[in-house]
Amino acid sequence: MRTNKFIKAAIIISILLVPGFFIRLDYYIIKPSKAIDLRELVIVENADQDDQGSFFLVTVSQQKASPFTAVYGYFHPYMEINPLAKIIPQGMDENEYRQLLIENMIESRYLAQVVALRRVGYEIDIVSEGVEVVGFLDNAPAGEVLEKGDKIIRVDSTPVILATEIPLVVQDRLVGEKVTLTIVRADQEMEFSISTGPSPDDEDMPFLGIFIKTLPWEPVIPIDITMDTGRISGPSAGLMFTLEIMNQYLPEDLTAGKNIAGTGTIDLAENVGRIGGIVQKVIAAEKAGAEYFLVPEANYDQAKSVARKIKLIPIANLEEALDFLAVLDQQ
Repeated sequence: MRTNKFIKAAIIISILLVPGFFIRLDYYIIKPSKAIDLRELVIVENADQDDQGSFFLVTVSQQKASPFTAVYGYFHPYMEINPLAKIIPQGMDENEYRQLLIENMIESRYLAQVVALRRVGYEIDIVSEGVEVVGFLDNAPAGEVLEKGDKIIRVDSTPVILATEIPLVVQDRLVGEKVTLTIVRADQEMEFSISTGPSPDDEDMPFLGIFIKTLPWEPVIPIDITMDTGRISGPSAGLMFTLEIMNQYLPEDLTAGKNIAGTGTIDLAENVGRIGGIVQKVIAAEKAGAEYFLVPEANYDQAKSVARKIKLIPIANLEEALDFLAVLDQQ
């Protein structure tokens, strides 16, 4: 009789608890994932096989929250809970958002190949159709003047051909400072001066609140480079892809035999841009045993708030990364 009561109680508790695990809320949980040796993802034709250290790509996990995981994530020191509207642009569903991240990864791989090969002496041509606005965050500063489908062709009179170029220009401003965008809408060229607003992730960081993608483009790459990134998406691996390609191509070991993790977008001018999920990426790098972490300068303050053992190296551009690696090689 008593056993039956325990069984009934267990069934009732299970019925009450199960929905807490399986109901999905309009929130995302962002948590540390893993660090991956880039030699597993990148293969350069006739690569140098004698390098002793490794460059690591660091990832985060982003998934829909349930009531229970939301509570757990709220109290966990290294997890973030973000509302759906902060992650996915207005008018875009989750499948479209995932596709955008995939396209960002493709662009990141292309950019890394172009920047790395130009650095080692190749001349690389690029053909692009421009940059398109695909959505807006809530309260986006640009939301009142730009429209979905606008094609951005210039920022402050400088021509742009890739989506990753625009955030890097904006990040150099102060919050409230204006950015001039030249666009094409319905075959008409238009110009807008837009005041930047504070980023939801960092109120000291300016942003326009737009989601953009590069229209079809392709670099002409003279050597065979294979980059198998699988389900990893987003633009934040640009710097580390670039360093890995250079390291495989060049006879010297850029890692100086060390395990070096890092993150950051990269543009054609070799600037390294801020990324999201920096806290989770630092934690993942430490767990993987990386000795150094190359962190975008704009993310440095946030990264150092969680770093314990790993040494953070703030980087504003590729040149600074290479300067650090050159000094490391002399130690």
